Amino acid sequence: MTLTESVAGPWLDAALDQARRRLPEWELRFAEAGRRCRPAGGDGAADTARVELLAAARPDAADTARLYHHGTAAERRAVLLALPRLDLPAADGLPLVEDALRSNDTRLIAAAVGPYAAEHLGPHAWRHAVLKCLFTTVPVAAVADLAQRAAGDRELARMLDGQAAERLAAGRPVPEDLHRVRALTREAAQA
Repeated sequence: MTLTESVAGPWLDAALDQARRRLPEWELRFAEAGRRCRPAGGDGAADTARVELLAAARPDAADTARLYHHGTAAERRAVLLALPRLDLPAADGLPLVEDALRSNDTRLIAAAVGPYAAEHLGPHAWRHAVLKCLFTTVPVAAVADLAQRAAGDRELARMLDGQAAERLAAGRPVPEDLHRVRALTREAAQA
């Protein structure tokens, strides 16, 4: 069952029409997507509906930032997930990604390390985003283009080795994901 075939179907169709026409009500539909879509498919359905609404409305940078900063965690996550579809320049989108990466909300962090971050985060910030995932137990599978960006990244390898040493010194286990990322850097360095 697709999102539009769910109980949210007629509601979503009307909301998307409002968003495409840039009627002010589209932002109310953005906010209520969690209530309208959750019964049909959990938070993933609400995320999908919100991303589709953002893509249809194509808000400018100021409106996107306002929706993010004034939104609930779920609404902020949807803004992060929609960034690749909004064609915002890095100067406008990256502050939202960086804000999410400063949080301890694992769902925001996971959304923040998606395709927009892979394309726009500089090497230093991207490495710290990977470490943040490891520290907060966000699966590194959430990191878009991980294998490509980790390839041959000796600085990331050094940082991972340091984090592993700190964990071992503190008597804590080293997460499997750390080993996985470290292996990516080793394989790439040998290629």
